[in-house]
Amino acid sequence: MGEPQGRLWERVAGRTRRLLADGLRALGPPLSDAFYEQLEQLLLAADLGPGPATRLAAGVRAKGPRSRAEAVAALEAELAAAMSSAPRRLNLDADPACILLFGVNGSGKTTTAGKLAHRLRLAGRRPLLVGADTYRAAAIEQARLWAERAEVPFLAGREGGDPAAAVFDALQSAAARGRDVVVVDTAGRLHTQANLLQELAKVARVAARAQPGAPHESLLVLDAVLGQSSLSQAQRFHQAVPLSGLVLAKLDGSARGGAVVAIEEALRAPVKLAGVGEDVEDLVAFDPTAFARSLLEDGSAPD
Repeated sequence: MGEPQGRLWERVAGRTRRLLADGLRALGPPLSDAFYEQLEQLLLAADLGPGPATRLAAGVRAKGPRSRAEAVAALEAELAAAMSSAPRRLNLDADPACILLFGVNGSGKTTTAGKLAHRLRLAGRRPLLVGADTYRAAAIEQARLWAERAEVPFLAGREGGDPAAAVFDALQSAAARGRDVVVVDTAGRLHTQANLLQELAKVARVAARAQPGAPHESLLVLDAVLGQSSLSQAQRFHQAVPLSGLVLAKLDGSARGGAVVAIEEALRAPVKLAGVGEDVEDLVAFDPTAFARSLLEDGSAPD
């Protein structure tokens, strides 16, 4: 789909990669006690969290690397293994499949919706992008512009209307128009506002009335720049609508890319997609092995 995945991954968590690369080069003498203590501190700086950082450093040590390069290779393997083993493929088996995107204002949710619609179209699907933020005309217009960039049809809820009704109508319209995936951009919500979270739960319930099993994907969009500080909001959203997966937006600019490990562990939900830039094609399927490699590709400095 669009630019080769390998080239897109080169931009993932660029600031985290630089932090780890510089840090690994600056570690003390390879394989001493100090080396592993400093490695744990470096992982903490990348926002992995105390538990994962300790386990990863211990895992590297247990592999018995004999050089700094071997230690970096061991760390790459440990990072990939630490991430969720849950399936990361989007569930698109229903016709139409319903993908619900939600998150707080500013998380990159609408941008992700447009990129995802574009990605699906390039994969041969027939997506419909739905603007279900009926409270803000500007939000509907932003979603409409992303639909144009993605070259997919767009359907908006009535301004001031019921978002759940907009999703219900969209699913029925998609079936009638031969659209096989409905990508829903919901209103941005503060995770501390219970009434808005209840409304999001209503959107999910109403979607199920229009299409059995809907929403087939409930994806929470998190701003990767915030790192683990987004965990509390994620847990509240998860209470309102059980997550099928996560999207990390703005992962290219984050210095806290290591939070992926901690977030997956805390929520028991896999990251399925990652935003790696501003262009319409800058969305990748999340691959733990590629992610770990991208973080450490500059870190294997000579001893």
